Amino acid sequence: MGYKSLKKRCYQVLEKGAKDDLLSRRVDIFIVTLIFLNVVSVIVESVKWIRTDFGDYFLVFEWFSIGVFSIEYLLRIWSITENPKYHKSITGRISYFFSFYSLVDLISFLPAFLPFFIKADFRIVRAIRLLRLFRLLKLSRYNKAFKQIKRVMETSREELVVSLFAVLTLLVISSSLMYFVENEIQPESFSSIPATMWWGVATLTTVGYGDVYPVTDLGRFLAGLMAILGIGIFALPAGILANGFAASKPEELNEEEKTKKQVCPNCGCEH
Repeated sequence: MGYKSLKKRCYQVLEKGAKDDLLSRRVDIFIVTLIFLNVVSVIVESVKWIRTDFGDYFLVFEWFSIGVFSIEYLLRIWSITENPKYHKSITGRISYFFSFYSLVDLISFLPAFLPFFIKADFRIVRAIRLLRLFRLLKLSRYNKAFKQIKRVMETSREELVVSLFAVLTLLVISSSLMYFVENEIQPESFSSIPATMWWGVATLTTVGYGDVYPVTDLGRFLAGLMAILGIGIFALPAGILANGFAASKPEELNEEEKTKKQVCPNCGCEH
């Protein structure tokens, strides 16, 4: 097998190949299983006695996973020029490097190497190790639901930004008003506008933990008004996303039809 054919075969195996490509399917299953095991490892390792008794095994598994994800990433960078979108040797790889999937792959293993180059205390090292949970995002390569969520977020980003701005505006205004109304009566609970924003978040999301609440009549009136407005404002993103999912379904069906026509059943090559 020559260099060109080897690179092409590597690309076919790492990317979603034809249904009858047994090697590609096995690699996909292996990577997906490894991702799930990493998530389970992070969760189980948080139990103190398990971490104490089996810490060495977790460490070995962690470095095994880092090695697999690192090799996978390097092979993707090497073979990505087989994709017509990134066919240029240098600029194509640079363009792919900054793509969504490439950055997700990079986050899955790169933080593990940071302690070797950056001096940090134990708390920061533990925080870096928790970044392993981001490996769950790698499933977006293999799961249709993740891809659809990404597509909807991209098509609806302008509407989502507008709704987020509306939420933040309401949060700032409500927290500022409540601070001026309640500060003299409750200087500890409403000590500043940033501190009052905790009340604002709990009220606008209608969670209402009850640890901070107004006692004046005007404060209670404002709290009730903010709670009612919060129901409508926080429903906006849900409506935007629901509309995006409904609109993306026909597009997804069209893409599937195009894929069926373009993918060769024998070699998995696009024609």
